[in-house]
Amino acid sequence: MQQPADLVVVGAGIVGLSVALAAARRGKRVTVVERNARAIGASIRNFGFVTISGQKAGEHWARACRARAVWQEVAEAAGIPILHRGLVMPAYRPEAEAVLDAFLATEMGAECRRLSASEARAHVPAIRATGMRGALWSPHELRVESRDAIPRIAAWLEARHGVSFRWSTAVTAISGTRITTSRGVIEAEACVVCPGDDFASVFPERIAAHGLRVCTLQMLRVMPAAAARFGAAVMSDMSFARYEGFAELPEAAALCARLDAEQAEERRMGIHLIVVQSADGSLVVGDSHVYGDAPEPFAQDRLDAMILAEFDRVFDLPGRQVVRRWCGSYASASDRVVLVDKPAENIRIAIVTGGTGASTGFALGEQVVADLYG
Repeated sequence: MQQPADLVVVGAGIVGLSVALAAARRGKRVTVVERNARAIGASIRNFGFVTISGQKAGEHWARACRARAVWQEVAEAAGIPILHRGLVMPAYRPEAEAVLDAFLATEMGAECRRLSASEARAHVPAIRATGMRGALWSPHELRVESRDAIPRIAAWLEARHGVSFRWSTAVTAISGTRITTSRGVIEAEACVVCPGDDFASVFPERIAAHGLRVCTLQMLRVMPAAAARFGAAVMSDMSFARYEGFAELPEAAALCARLDAEQAEERRMGIHLIVVQSADGSLVVGDSHVYGDAPEPFAQDRLDAMILAEFDRVFDLPGRQVVRRWCGSYASASDRVVLVDKPAENIRIAIVTGGTGASTGFALGEQVVADLYG
């Protein structure tokens, strides 16, 4: 039998690490159990884009604001570079411009402002000015390199907060205070399961009751032919019609209708544009959204082509080259943005169900731990 813990966290993705941090800050002895030798799922396959503006209004937007504050603390403490800050969202269609202006009038837009084309290009010189009707500037966003940040957070939690990690260890059963793993039994007063899009390994019947799906997305790493400075993340018209903080505004209905008519296939495949920059000058570009009962193992060239076509509509970067392609997957639900389930008084299941784990996970972790110990 392994050393007892106050809390066992199942899963070492961003949500699991967030729960571990929140519990460790309360003085709890925490053990994280991860079935893989390292984090390999959605938490390292994303943009590393901590997105605030565009999150669903209300509690989820508040989660993102809180998570951003924690990200700043953790990044400094763990030595994680913040590669750039802020978001530029150019609007090329009048319907997108109307959404932009409507967002600025909301509580969420209070610290944001409208940019002219020349001001947008001051942040990101490669953005096409022709046809741009204006752009949203959000100062809130942070960009980290997820594939580096996640292992650094784990190492920092171990070194600074005494969190214990059990890598390459599968949890096979949880009953009361007994967590049975492929490498022995751990006794703990509480347990939080953070399974990502693994709906079958632990508490499958409880997860199945919520009707979750798996969303598979395709992403690209693009290298500009010449040096190109991105001083902020970039999204555009398609994102104004996709992110709930924009798309649920009444003014978005006209934009959605126009996009459905002009880019029907892209809309069906969940294409929209996010572009962020890495330290080597390359760009992480995406993405698409295909839903099913399991991750889609095979990428489609057609989806990459649609993503790149949207990229070329927004940026003037001739000669750009795709240097890497990959797929990611995450849990998705049509009726919620997070799922917190309670199999027992001392057990929780915590899942971000909309691809916003990097943006909201730290806040969700605090909420779950407060519920357990509050």
